[in-house]
Amino acid sequence: MNLPAVLITVRLALYVDLMLAFGLPLFALYTVPARRNEGRAVASRLAMSALTVVGAGLSMLGLLLIAASMSDVSLFDLDRGSADGLLNGTVIGTAGKIRVVALLMVALIGFWPAARRRVRCALQSGMGAVALASLAWTGHGAADEGPRGLLHLTADIVHLLAAGVWVGALAGLILILAQTHSAGSDRTDYIALAHRALAGFATVGTVAVALIVATGLVNSWFLIGFANISSLASSLYGRLLILKLVVFAGMIGLAGLNRFKLTPAITAPGGALVAGAMRSIRRSVTLEASLALIVLGLVAWLGTLGPPASS
Repeated sequence: MNLPAVLITVRLALYVDLMLAFGLPLFALYTVPARRNEGRAVASRLAMSALTVVGAGLSMLGLLLIAASMSDVSLFDLDRGSADGLLNGTVIGTAGKIRVVALLMVALIGFWPAARRRVRCALQSGMGAVALASLAWTGHGAADEGPRGLLHLTADIVHLLAAGVWVGALAGLILILAQTHSAGSDRTDYIALAHRALAGFATVGTVAVALIVATGLVNSWFLIGFANISSLASSLYGRLLILKLVVFAGMIGLAGLNRFKLTPAITAPGGALVAGAMRSIRRSVTLEASLALIVLGLVAWLGTLGPPASS
């Protein structure tokens, strides 16, 4: 078994899962009206339950892989003492257990029969935020101490949550746009829902991008340092980071296209024009989500490498 490759894959899957567990119910909360039949595919009880089960399993597997990596053995050769030591004797283990409990709460809230949809989404998003934020203790930000460590860890948490807002919104938009595509000839209500969702995400998305950029600069200051900027491309870490920034820039470009050109076109008069705009925005959002997966994959890889500032 290629332990580093498996660890990167699990980290990627966990990033995606937890960002959806946080971002999907939040997206439904601020974009989808509390009407019985609107947006029913976004943050459904079944989908949220599946995310929590997968997330809990990935969390435990990720902890075991970290323990195996620290012990320099394969996952199958990991002894119980090493696993117990990580789970019960480290901050990483504590964060992992908090994550699993938070995910369990997300699942339980989903089966609370008396909860209104907006209340359910708010509570699930809150618990999802706890689960997602706990990943900061498995990254480079948890290695520093004192005020420096607190600033780095805080930046990591905000960075994760802002990314979760964006990723959750992309998933929610894909679900809503899929409903619009499959609605047949009677698509007026679904197109209106898609427009409200896209317009509703416009301001939230701008804030999320601003926070991602700001906290990314803070993290770069800690992980790279000004002295290492000129030699960034000479290391694998640096090359992956440059690639991540290029792909991220592509995401921002597509987001701008969606907001300023394609979303206004949905309300333009003329059925053919609207249909064409819907096709274009479906392709654009799908491509943006694909780029987001690439970024998260690079982040998962970067988390297993030593940053330039540590050498």
